[in-house]
Amino acid sequence: MQISTDEMPGGITRVALDGRMDIAGAAVVDLKMNLIAGSAKKLLIDLQKVDFLGSMGLRSIVLPARAVNSRGGKVVLFAPNAMVESVLKTSGIDSLLPIHRDLDAAVAALA
Repeated sequence: MQISTDEMPGGITRVALDGRMDIAGAAVVDLKMNLIAGSAKKLLIDLQKVDFLGSMGLRSIVLPARAVNSRGGKVVLFAPNAMVESVLKTSGIDSLLPIHRDLDAAVAALA
């Protein structure tokens, strides 16, 4: 699992995840996700390259997102593949974190 970040216009922090969000993948990204969540007000979590999402991976997304939301920030999920989106919807995470397939719509949701 790899994680990278970049700053987008409008104060948006984009976190790109790449790989399997299983127990091992979650262990790799947990600390960095929590550090990012400590300062980000607008967080776009890019899931385009995530090919598996398990329960520990869900936790690695939800806990930082709750931290951002609790400070009045916003978080969106961007472009998960069909399997990952199915996991997000089955778990009900999509009711807490909106899923967008279009980058412009994801950015607009964070405005």
